[in-house]
Amino acid sequence: MIPRPRPERFRLRRTMMFMNAQRPGLIKDAYIYGVDSIILDLEDAVAENQKDAARFSLYHALKSIDYGETEVLVRMNGLETPHWQEDVRVCVAGGADGVRIAKCESADDVRQIEEHVLAAEREFGVEEGRTLLMAALESPKGILNAREICQASERMLGVAISGGDFRKSMHVRPERSGIEINTARSLMLLAAREAGIQCFDTVFTALDDEEGFRAEVELDRAMGFDGKSLINPRQIAYVHKTFAPTEKEIATAELYVRSFEEQSKQGVGVYTVGGKMVDIPFIEDAQRVIALAKACGVYHGDL
Repeated sequence: MIPRPRPERFRLRRTMMFMNAQRPGLIKDAYIYGVDSIILDLEDAVAENQKDAARFSLYHALKSIDYGETEVLVRMNGLETPHWQEDVRVCVAGGADGVRIAKCESADDVRQIEEHVLAAEREFGVEEGRTLLMAALESPKGILNAREICQASERMLGVAISGGDFRKSMHVRPERSGIEINTARSLMLLAAREAGIQCFDTVFTALDDEEGFRAEVELDRAMGFDGKSLINPRQIAYVHKTFAPTEKEIATAELYVRSFEEQSKQGVGVYTVGGKMVDIPFIEDAQRVIALAKACGVYHGDL
């Protein structure tokens, strides 16, 4: 087995790319694309009569492929199917970094998966607590229960909205403006931020609509998402570029942090920088920007 470090609950996840777990030829080199996380899919990408074969392929991929620094998650089948329990066992036995819970609708769903993950860790001699969880919210019930879902487990790394299924449940089609899904996005973001976990937007499936894709990525960043789910390697570069802090944002953050250090020595808590009032929340955000810039590899300062 290729040894992997313990997964990080809070790490850089600008991009999470879905890949069919049944396609060894594709998943063996997935790390070369530079994506932050890959999601090996046992659910929608796999036909009903191919679930066992996909699990077999997944297990051997996890055991034999060195994915380097790329995080490896697995999208399991939903709790309403007969497949999910074996999906969990294979994920844990293979050493996946985490499990994406499909069609999650309640905290009980999360806790049920957590129990089976823990049992599998004990069964296969995996360090207890190693396997992380994330939840895909795909229905009105899931969105309205986002708050309890986000707080359901210490293993939770984040939540993501599944746009296709959510839109179907709402009887709507994709709109350029996102009006049909933006309320759900906002509710999920609020729940994730309260719980202190990450939040990811849905895939953009119109691969030939480059303008629409870029507009949605920019909306995601403006709304406060941590990253975006993807289905094509061509989409990675623009997401990484958009989610990285700009030179201007980095320079402003540095100015705030340095000025705060100076003002703190004098016992000042609120002051002005460039005509703008600055206090602790500004500094915390500035520190977050610098940390993100470092994680993205675009910071060259000395803070």
